[in-house]
Amino acid sequence: MPSLVRALVAVGAFAATARAQQVPDTLFVPTTSAPALAAGKGPRLMIDGAHVNFHTVNGRYAPFARLAARDGYRVSGNMMPFTDSLLATTDILVVANPLNARNANNNWQLPTPSAFTVDEIAAVKRWVQRGGSLLLIADHMPFAGAAEDLGRALGISWINGFAYDDRHNSIYRYSRSNGLQSHPITNGRAGKNERIDSLVAFTGSAFWVPSGGAPILTIPPNSRVLMPRVAWQFSDSTASISAAGMRQGASLLVGKGRVVAAAEAAMFSAQRAGPRGANMMGFNAPTAPQNAQFALNVLHWLSGLLPAK
Repeated sequence: MPSLVRALVAVGAFAATARAQQVPDTLFVPTTSAPALAAGKGPRLMIDGAHVNFHTVNGRYAPFARLAARDGYRVSGNMMPFTDSLLATTDILVVANPLNARNANNNWQLPTPSAFTVDEIAAVKRWVQRGGSLLLIADHMPFAGAAEDLGRALGISWINGFAYDDRHNSIYRYSRSNGLQSHPITNGRAGKNERIDSLVAFTGSAFWVPSGGAPILTIPPNSRVLMPRVAWQFSDSTASISAAGMRQGASLLVGKGRVVAAAEAAMFSAQRAGPRGANMMGFNAPTAPQNAQFALNVLHWLSGLLPAK
């Protein structure tokens, strides 16, 4: 454990600085299959921005919003609390890296209260059960902790930490032989060249799906989830648990609705960080050529273009 901690202290110092500098890559245009829907005629897709989200429609998720719009989805942002009446105005809700106001302005230390009120969680659950579709994304601590209560209401048990493998690596390169599961999302639509054979996740959390649900990304063997009291600050006393059997991606059917849970956010966008934006994360990373198609496949599953199972 001490050698792992020493390595993570160095990695954490770099990663924390890089994350603070993250900006959307507004120039990158990914290669994907042809649009699935007529322009502006697809399902309504709302990207949340009302919960101190680290990723929003006009911010770090602008590349995701542009990708969805290019595929025909009607994309909007949200700055209002979740209520029955608000949720009735959309077909797909995307919530990426929400936070409680306590953890705003990079105050990323314990405790990490829920980003959502009890009433909001109840409204989202009702909406999904009635047929709504939710993409819930919660990155490493503290984002996982802020999404924990909402996840639990839907059958997902998030761990408020950082997932690392036994080589001190938090960037997981998934493949069909390494954690990338066969699923309607990874197989894509027949005859559309949408099969996903590789995917990269850029430092995230981990979760269980205790009952039901279908795995999409299974964390590699010998990984652990480290749970520091302050994000990126690791020591010999940092709590950790085995990540064996945990997920970074899964789908669930909740009542009449569909949910996709993901434990890492950058894989759904295109971002730059570091000196002169040299570090690329997401669609634009040379190691992640299929991430953009994966994001579209997730939307296709949520909107019923792919079979439930």
